[in-house]
This record gives sequence, C-alpha cells and structure tokens, in this order.
Amino acid sequence: MATVTLKSNPFHTIGDLPKVGTIAPEFELVGGDLGVKKLQDYAGKKVVLNIFPSVDTPTCATSVRQFNQQVANFDNTVVLCISRDLPFAQGRFCGAEGIANVEMLSDFRTAQFGKGYGVLFADGPLEGLLSRAVVVVNEEGKVIYTEQVAETSEEPNYAAALEVLK
Repeated sequence: MATVTLKSNPFHTIGDLPKVGTIAPEFELVGGDLGVKKLQDYAGKKVVLNIFPSVDTPTCATSVRQFNQQVANFDNTVVLCISRDLPFAQGRFCGAEGIANVEMLSDFRTAQFGKGYGVLFADGPLEGLLSRAVVVVNEEGKVIYTEQVAETSEEPNYAAALEVLK
C-alpha cells in the first residue's frame, strides 16, 4: 500500500506499483470505441502508462498534454493515458485539445487495472479513482521504470520517464 497526499493530507492506494524488472501485469481497459484494449495489444512496443485520477483536473490534463507533445520524438513507443473517466469524456478532452500522440483508455468498468497495478485509491476524497503514477514497459513486457507521484496535485517526472526510452 502506498501513502500519497492531496494538498498534504495523506491517504492510501490499495497496493504498490509493479517492481522494476518484473513482467507488467496484463490488463483490460476500454478504448474510445468502447472496445477492449489489453497490454498484449502493444507487444513489441515500448509502453508508457500515464495513470491519473481524472482528465477533468488541471494536473491530469497537463500530463496528457506533456506526454502527447514529448512522445512524438520516440520511435516504437505508445503512451496510454489511463483513468476511470468515461471514454466519452476522454474523447471530448482529446478532441478539444488536439491530442493525437497518446491513447486514452478507461478503467471505468471493473477497476481491474487499478487493482492489478496497485493504484486504486483505498480511502480519502479520491477513493475509487486511480492515483497519479507512471509505469514504463519495454518491448519484452518488462517494467523498466515506475513513479508513484507522492503529492497528487503535482506532475510526474516526465524527463525521468522518457529517459528510460532512449
């Protein structure tokens, strides 16, 4: 269980992020077309999992914009922006913002992703949403980087996450 804060008030996730060097847990998420997307769909690619509570908050929206802008410089890499927002809200945001270099996926149906990656909030004002975290998976499906953002209102360390992709 990770302890994170929201404006200095502590609360918890249900577990911990996968360890670096382990095989990334498989998942089923919902895409913008309401179809199921799995980690195995991205086999052979580097995958950045940009995980956050809701695209309708300023910090979450900024993380999507930042990864959208920066991932264009990387070959064979996909950024999956994952929240429990409905796919319709995710699509509306991307359309309004001109987001084209990342893929939005939702864990709204089962929270299976949040449980499997240990990022589902167990208590506090955001209980039931996903905590802000980044997980990078290499072409072989191994976790090569993780960051559980300690203060939910802060952005992840983009440079560190993208450095492992080089």
